[in-house]
Amino acid sequence: MPATSELDRVTAVVLQYMRTPFLVLLATYALGITGMSLMPGLETGDGVGGMNLFHSFYFFTFTATTTGFGEIPGEFSEPQRLWATICMYTGAVAWLYAIGSFIRLVQHPELVTAVSERRFARQVRGITQPFVVICGFGDTGSLLARGLSDNYRKAAVIDIDEDRIKALKLRDYRIKMFGHCGDASVPRHLLDAGITRENCQGLVALTRNDETNLKIAVMARSLNPRLKIICRATSGEIREYMEAVGNLDVVDPYDVFSRQMCTAIFNPPLFNWMQRLIGALDFNLETSASPPVGKWILCGYGRMGRALREALVHRGIPTVIVDPGSEPMDHRLPVVIGRADTRALAKAGIEDAVGVVAGTDSDEDNLGILLSARKLKPDIFLVVRQNHHENELAFSGVNANLIMQPSLVTARQILQMLTVPAILDLRRYLRDKGLDEVPRLVARTLGILGREKIHLWVETLGGGGCAVTSLSLRGQVPTLGDVQRKPMDRTHRLKVLALVLKRGEELMMLPEDDTQLHRGDEILFCGTSADHRLLDANLHNEYTLHYLQRGTEMPRTLFSAWFSRRVKAD
Repeated sequence: MPATSELDRVTAVVLQYMRTPFLVLLATYALGITGMSLMPGLETGDGVGGMNLFHSFYFFTFTATTTGFGEIPGEFSEPQRLWATICMYTGAVAWLYAIGSFIRLVQHPELVTAVSERRFARQVRGITQPFVVICGFGDTGSLLARGLSDNYRKAAVIDIDEDRIKALKLRDYRIKMFGHCGDASVPRHLLDAGITRENCQGLVALTRNDETNLKIAVMARSLNPRLKIICRATSGEIREYMEAVGNLDVVDPYDVFSRQMCTAIFNPPLFNWMQRLIGALDFNLETSASPPVGKWILCGYGRMGRALREALVHRGIPTVIVDPGSEPMDHRLPVVIGRADTRALAKAGIEDAVGVVAGTDSDEDNLGILLSARKLKPDIFLVVRQNHHENELAFSGVNANLIMQPSLVTARQILQMLTVPAILDLRRYLRDKGLDEVPRLVARTLGILGREKIHLWVETLGGGGCAVTSLSLRGQVPTLGDVQRKPMDRTHRLKVLALVLKRGEELMMLPEDDTQLHRGDEILFCGTSADHRLLDANLHNEYTLHYLQRGTEMPRTLFSAWFSRRVKAD
């Protein structure tokens, strides 16, 4: 059976609701025109008193709509006036019925949905640059869309909540984001969102339900086997099933945060440096708080508590759990059953603990835990989970040392996977193999970039407008240090720092300035926005790059080239 198009759905709904009103109008006009033609009129000089069909149609056309232009083409007889009166009332009633039916039609949910789907599909087809499909526009989806907008990346958003789609249309994004209210696990909606198009960079499943995210991933993989798919999942069972699908990236915010917290405990400089790269607010490279090593009290043994305990115990850090016991747990663990109030915290040994984690599903409970912990031990290190983004002001007021927002952690991780995936490779390298390079990297970052606001971006060397390619063909192979000079004064350096160089399948972490550049290289930079633009100019202007490399101006005309050769010959 052939698939039904959206145009067919719209046509079917229109015919279903307007068929009867149309037939009523047709019958009213047919009877009115025929009756007016048959009514006897006043006798005239030529003996013709009735109206022909044309005059009847003309008269009934303005009579049915109660416009009225008088009796034409001549004075009416009594029967004609009686029939005209009947036609006027029946025509008005028929038109009122038809107009009312049309108003009900345009408000019908099925028609509104079909028209919305057609409009959304047409808008997505009009996207020419790379874009991302976001399934779910909750806190995480909203933050991800904001991050993509700040990076000038388009997104097509699907959410089952109509209010969220209305909110999307009111956001002040830098670029237009298209949204549709619908079930993202329905293949038709995924196709409308453009997952089979060549410029679709990937699909991100961010609904509140892990099973729905899994269904979206399976449907999308079936529709486009080459599509990059990223899913949020907090259930271990669902994560394993997602990983079995293949070519699928799974993001667990609690697992990501537990790794970040372990990095903060055991390698504070690396954690602080990474926080600056991702643009964390109220951040200072030198004075950022570092979680201490020692006993930690975990309030709430849900998804976050389990992930943190596994990560901390794996590193040899003792933990005590405070939980009401609403979910089954291994009671061989050090557990205090009950709400995390002052009594439970004291029983858990807060006097000899170095930190408290408030990680329940309730923002109110987490804020209460922080106040209780600070009352018992004012200088204790506090980590809190913020579940809802709208409670940000309340959490800012408690002055916690670390605030974990699952939505923000997930959005940042996915944004990096979509825009600067090499930063994840660098993070793993520094955490697992390059710990000795962290102090030098931090010092170099401060020395080159200072304390200015920085961001990440990727430069790809290639194409006809790339100055590196043009100079390399002449035997002048530029280095990384050449392109990072200031075009106004080549003795000074731009406020940019190369972090990763990708050449084919090879990754070069923290490349040196004397690294030669080749066509096809992909370089991850961090730096200021102003110097980002200057670096782009260096990479796309061969005259500028020649000057930065050699210190001399490259001839721009035939005469200057001839004159330059004569000077060298003399």
